[in-house]
Amino acid sequence: MSAVALSSGDHAAAPSPATALRSGPLSGGVTVPGDKSVSHRALILGALAIGETPITGLLESEDVLSTAKACAALGARIERVGAGEWRVRGVGIGGLRTPEAPLDFGNSGTGARLMMGMVAGSPIDALFDGDSSLRRRPMRRILDPLEKMGVSVAEAAGDGRLPIRLKGPRDLIPITYESPVASAQIKSAVLLAGLGAPGETTLIEREASRDHTERMLAHFGADVRVEPYGAHGRKVTLRGRPELKPAPIAVPADPSSAAFPLVAGLIVPGSAITIKAVMTNPLRSGLLKTLKEMGASIELLCERVEGGEVVADLRVRHSALTGVDVPAERAPSMIDEYPILAVAASFARGATRMRGLSELRVKESDRLAAVAAGLAQAGVVHSIAGDDLLVEGSGAVPGGGTVATHMDHRIAMSFLILGLASDKPMKIDDISFVATSFPTFVPLMARLGAVIEVAS
Repeated sequence: MSAVALSSGDHAAAPSPATALRSGPLSGGVTVPGDKSVSHRALILGALAIGETPITGLLESEDVLSTAKACAALGARIERVGAGEWRVRGVGIGGLRTPEAPLDFGNSGTGARLMMGMVAGSPIDALFDGDSSLRRRPMRRILDPLEKMGVSVAEAAGDGRLPIRLKGPRDLIPITYESPVASAQIKSAVLLAGLGAPGETTLIEREASRDHTERMLAHFGADVRVEPYGAHGRKVTLRGRPELKPAPIAVPADPSSAAFPLVAGLIVPGSAITIKAVMTNPLRSGLLKTLKEMGASIELLCERVEGGEVVADLRVRHSALTGVDVPAERAPSMIDEYPILAVAASFARGATRMRGLSELRVKESDRLAAVAAGLAQAGVVHSIAGDDLLVEGSGAVPGGGTVATHMDHRIAMSFLILGLASDKPMKIDDISFVATSFPTFVPLMARLGAVIEVAS
């Protein structure tokens, strides 16, 4: 792999505070970085194909680069040929080698969980590790189905947390597994493991989660079937041991990253911005649907298909928002967007109730608690009832507080966006972890006219 700066665990540098100030109207057009979910999967499936896969638009964040480094350690040839342009020469299913050192995923839960499934399909031994934040995140939900398939968990910290050593069996067992929660990471780990099993591996989910893995498996030539299951679920069946064929991947702009300038455009008075080539996959569009229900002015322009995914340019204007009730079944399509939705709800008039947010408790931080603490710092009336978050919007936000980010990039960016429209500036304790998903966040927002000051 070409020389690329990679995080190797906890950030050694001192925290880097940042402050967002009330800004004038935002204007202009921007392109946010490539989708993180698609970027991880492009590297992983490219490494499992036989031959060379060209990738354009890859998100070059710390999370994704950690996955690239891990794929190289497992035997794939990973080469950066230009900004966002990469080539992956794969080793085929079952062709991974035992890495010489632990696979360090930094802060990336997606990379660690997906690659546990990837490693399960080869008879090798690999140790998975990450930074202190990732070591606190639950992995048992991934280990349970993998153990049913014959994978040995040779080493794990308490309650199935990192560091974890996995040993793939010589003969993986295909299974039918019903996921206990709607999680694309569980689904993807099972399907990636299923590539190495004879026969059919089936994953059932009662609420459909994002489907990038299924789409990309088909793009690489795998035999994968997707059927409805119940009112909102899906049944995904994969025939194992295919020969994946290299296929070009154009990574679309990340809707989770686009959410930040999108909400900024809605809440900063006088704003009118365009966010280009954003993925509008229906299983990732819960935030767009919710914001439109709140009265947001969002136009989808030039809709087209790129790299197997539907994309569009988003035209966003400042809007008078109204509180809404967000149903629990919408959570899988916007699970990463609830912190920034809470910011939008703070500027809406009336109550917004976000239901069924239990999954937020096991993200990079306990995001439900972190969002509530940040709203308190901003002077926003709110409450938590079970797994629901209730935000009482008044159309204006006092601001003036300091938010603890808990090493969570989405908490950091969400409350900086809030500060662009609050009466008083909003400060966060550390912006450094924004690099895990959106390394160009500050300069991109500055191009639109946002005022964000980072301590030197």
